[in-house]
Parts: sequence; structure tokens; C-alpha cells
Amino acid sequence: MSTPAVQLDAIQAALNALREGSGRIAVLSDTARASDTLLGALPARYREVLLNLLDRLESSALFSEESCSFSQKDLLDSLQMWVDKARAQL
Repeated sequence: MSTPAVQLDAIQAALNALREGSGRIAVLSDTARASDTLLGALPARYREVLLNLLDRLESSALFSEESCSFSQKDLLDSLQMWVDKARAQL
């Protein structure tokens, strides 16, 4: 079983890969959604916010940037903020 910090590092790595153009939204989403130990170590609102961000990011992948109401860049920035706050909470 992974520790919360290891799972958070995996989310950060998937987020970094996506920003660098070598990652995929599905990998980030799967990694984050499978981080039960991490999510269990954080207040409940963190799970709710993360799942909301992931849902919007997955939706944005279905459309071109121009036709989507969610900016992928803004969502990735929000996910980075979530990671930073989660790290401070741990």
C-alpha cells in the first residue's frame, strides 16, 4: 500500500507529464482517482474538489480548446493548486 505522500507524488508526476505534453488526461485521472490512501488522509472536501476538477478536465478533453467551456490550462493550474494545498495539509 502506498503512503499518502507517494500517491500525491504520483499525481504530481502525472500532472507534470501532461503539462509537458508527454502525458495523458486519462493517466492523471486514473492515478488521482486510485489514490484512496491520500484521499483518506485529507479532509473530505479535498476528495470533492479533486473529483470535480477531474470531471471537468475529462470533459475538456472531449472538445477542442475553443469549443469547451473549461480551459485545460486553467484546470491544470487548479489541479496544481490542489496538489500544493494537499501537500501542505499532509
